[in-house]
Amino acid sequence: MEEKRLSLDPVELSAYFAFMEVSSLLRHAVEQQLRDAGGLSYVQFQILARLGDSPMGSQRMTDLADGVVYSRSGLTHQAGLLEKAGLVTRAPSANDERSVTITITAAGRAVLAKVFPGHILVLRNLFFDPLSRSDVEALAASLVSVRDHLRSAPPRSAEPRRRKSS
Repeated sequence: MEEKRLSLDPVELSAYFAFMEVSSLLRHAVEQQLRDAGGLSYVQFQILARLGDSPMGSQRMTDLADGVVYSRSGLTHQAGLLEKAGLVTRAPSANDERSVTITITAAGRAVLAKVFPGHILVLRNLFFDPLSRSDVEALAASLVSVRDHLRSAPPRSAEPRRRKSS
């Protein structure tokens, strides 16, 4: 039994490599569409989309970093670029003085509205059209299970920060 856990069978290996290749190809096409339609990077789109989907259009930066699976420093940099472009604002959190809240602006919502039609077309044409409805349902169920398993560990923002060695 131990030996099986330390290797992948041909079907598992095929599934893994296909998933990685699909992920890379799809991300490349999505990134190109986002750059062309709205001048956004993939992570900038993720930030705006998550904020646009939030009830108040706001999230704490640490929660947003965990949601988009991006480092806190990287998210701070991207948020700064989005803020400079007028697409978001940042302010101290009302509930926690140590936290910063990021909020999508009307201009940010306008950029989302501009890029979403093309984004949906890319997803439909490249990802969903080759699949039947039952394939999409099975894929969604499988990916939700894997995501939930991966997310069962505490979010990165809850991990203690490493101190720089002197």
